[in-house]
Parts: sequence; C-alpha cells; structure tokens
Amino acid sequence: MITIYKEKKDIPANKEYIEWNDIFFNQHTASKMDERASQIIKEIDCAEHISKYKIQSRFEETVLDIDRLSAGCKTVLNVMYNPDKVFCMKECGSNALEILYSLPKGLVYSDYALIPFNMKEVRIQSQNTDRVIDSYEELKRWWCNEE
Repeated sequence: MITIYKEKKDIPANKEYIEWNDIFFNQHTASKMDERASQIIKEIDCAEHISKYKIQSRFEETVLDIDRLSAGCKTVLNVMYNPDKVFCMKECGSNALEILYSLPKGLVYSDYALIPFNMKEVRIQSQNTDRVIDSYEELKRWWCNEE
C-alpha cells in the first residue's frame, strides 16, 4: 500500500522528495522500465509500450518517444520503480490515481486531497499520525484536517 504525506515537513529527512515527476522520469525511471510498465502505460495513457523507449499512441497509432507519456503515468511509474523516494502526486488525473492507490508500495505527497472513489487502503503519516485508512470519507477528513 502507498504511504501519503500531506505536509512536506512530515516527509522523513532520509527520504528524497521529487516535485517534478516529468523530469525525474525522463532522467531516471525511463531507463529502469521493464514489462511491468506495459500494463500501466496501457491503462493510464491507452498506449502500447513497444520498446524500451518507444510507445505507440492510441491516436493514429503514431510511434512516440517514451517521454511523451502523460505526467500522471510518469508519476505512477516513478512511484513503482523508486519506492524509496517521495513523489508529488498533484499531476495525477483520476485514471492515474486509481492505479497509484493500488500499488503495493510507494511514497507520495500532496497538501490537498486527491482520492479515487474506489480506494482500498493507504498508510497516512504526519507528525502525530501513522496509521492505515481504508475509507474514502475518513481519508478525506484526515486530509482536510477534520479529525
């Protein structure tokens, strides 16, 4: 399950925080990708991962460089291939959020609520809290400081 931080000050000092997913993906994650990336790319961007650095777009089946993936797709792939780093999740659309929340592990940050309706469970961490939440409403209350 992923771990969510809602304030930057709560990110542990020994964890690197990545704000710009697009740049990090292009410089680091793209070279790590293997067959696990293909399903993620298909589900989020409706594209085919046809070689290490190429995708086939759903639009006229155009072949594009891997750096043309959406920011949401890059964010999910960053989290999946770099589970020891904390990634900003603000660029994720609803399709990417669904997959992000289903990852077996990963660290993400957002100072405002980004929650898919069918979330299962996540770990939340702040100065006073470290627990698992398995309810959309409960997670929303935590993010909005209502608990």
